[in-house]
Amino acid sequence: MQASVLTGVHEIRLEERPVPTPASDEVLVQVTAVGVCGSDAHYYREGRIGDYVVDGPLVLGHEAAGVIVAVGSDIPGTRVGQRVSIEPQRPDPTSAQSRAGRYNLCPAMEFFATPPIDGALAEYVLIQSTFAHGIPDTISDEAAALFEPLSVGIASVQKARISAGSSVLIAGAGPVGIVTAQVARAFGATEVIVTDLDASRRANATTFGATRVLDPTTEDVRTLSVDAFIDASGAARAVFDGIQAVRPAGTVVLVGMGGSDYPLPISVIQNRELVLTGVFRYANTWPIARDLVASGMVDLDAMVTARFGLDGVEDALNADKQSGSIKAVVIPGFRGEGKNA
Repeated sequence: MQASVLTGVHEIRLEERPVPTPASDEVLVQVTAVGVCGSDAHYYREGRIGDYVVDGPLVLGHEAAGVIVAVGSDIPGTRVGQRVSIEPQRPDPTSAQSRAGRYNLCPAMEFFATPPIDGALAEYVLIQSTFAHGIPDTISDEAAALFEPLSVGIASVQKARISAGSSVLIAGAGPVGIVTAQVARAFGATEVIVTDLDASRRANATTFGATRVLDPTTEDVRTLSVDAFIDASGAARAVFDGIQAVRPAGTVVLVGMGGSDYPLPISVIQNRELVLTGVFRYANTWPIARDLVASGMVDLDAMVTARFGLDGVEDALNADKQSGSIKAVVIPGFRGEGKNA
């Protein structure tokens, strides 16, 4: 099979690799679509994200969908041919966090495209059967691949305690920000305010769930009054100001990955008794993602703005630099460099 391999900063090459053989609890998936995440671009451009350092060849890509083509000895053969969305993680089921239902926090987690674990930018991948989630024919391969960022949005909205009639401020109108806006509306939020420095991104947000968009350089978000604030920007200033927009007893959820240290308005957090928490990946979100997309409450297909083959991965990793870009998708079966929106 072919695999797109990161061999150094700004260095991607196609390699021929053996098709892997599934272990007893695994399935072999022929990959049909892979979403490109900001973390993939970080590894490509910088060779690291925080403490995670690429120190050897790495296959990127953790947002994936495909078709099961082979199964391990413990898996029913009836799963062959099933279309699936891949939840790209392998926790240790015996760890304390996994046993508590927080398997995303398992210290022994093996996660796609997180060094040294290879990801899904290849023609075939292995995943434990329980993390290959079946999807109906009404959901496209591309949408199924984007269940992964949708799951980040679901986890964020759950942590923010969004329900019918809630108001929420979301900082950042990138892919995570706008999918979170969609989820917030689906969960019943009646006011979804999205901020971003970029005018085109603000325009995108209005078509994906935002009831109002703001330019934080010209409007003071601190004067807002919302039930929850979700940061999907990773920008220190956005976090500092957004916290001050939250009503007493409200919730602050940090999703965006920026610097390791932020200044915080501690007196506001204390005096308003705000709950401040983070989101690290997700757990038990795929069934919710499937229902939200199947029902039409979340539109993932409309977020795809460019498509590439395995021989166009470098272009896919740089697609976020293009005006109007939301989400690039790599389709391993596509031959020939190029894209279309």
